[in-house]
Amino acid sequence: MKSQNRAALLMLRKSIEACPEDLWLRHDQANALWQLAYHTVFFADLYLQTDSDSFRPWKHHQASVQYEDGIAGPPDPNSNLPLLPDPYTRLQVLEYLQFCVDGVDEWIDAFDPFRPESGFHWYKVSKLEHQMISIRHIQHGASQLAARLRSELGIGIGWVSSQRS
Repeated sequence: MKSQNRAALLMLRKSIEACPEDLWLRHDQANALWQLAYHTVFFADLYLQTDSDSFRPWKHHQASVQYEDGIAGPPDPNSNLPLLPDPYTRLQVLEYLQFCVDGVDEWIDAFDPFRPESGFHWYKVSKLEHQMISIRHIQHGASQLAARLRSELGIGIGWVSSQRS
């Protein structure tokens, strides 16, 4: 579980590092690349915790918005908060991603992967299945970034094998 979380995060990092600044911020598609990257790292951080109560937002996290994870849903007409945070830079997201890579061993050691609950009320699965879902989510985000880089710039992102600590 540790090595696969790290490998998934490092594949995401390769895509972020390969992304030029003008493409990172461009809003010609539903979500800018900064949004996809931040969303993916945010949920990796959240889901590597023992449960939702254990989560402590990253030091640069912008919470005073309707969608803290960077991907907008429908606006709440009763809220005066902005829909999304201000764009995060590539360096900020890379710093956050490294924070997650560095925390993998400690965070996974803190929970029982065989417990029957995920620790997140919106996921009615075991902690082990929840971790598989989380790794798939990281890979999904990494593949969205990689596909856009390939489409826009002809850049391919190589595979990252299992990453032991």
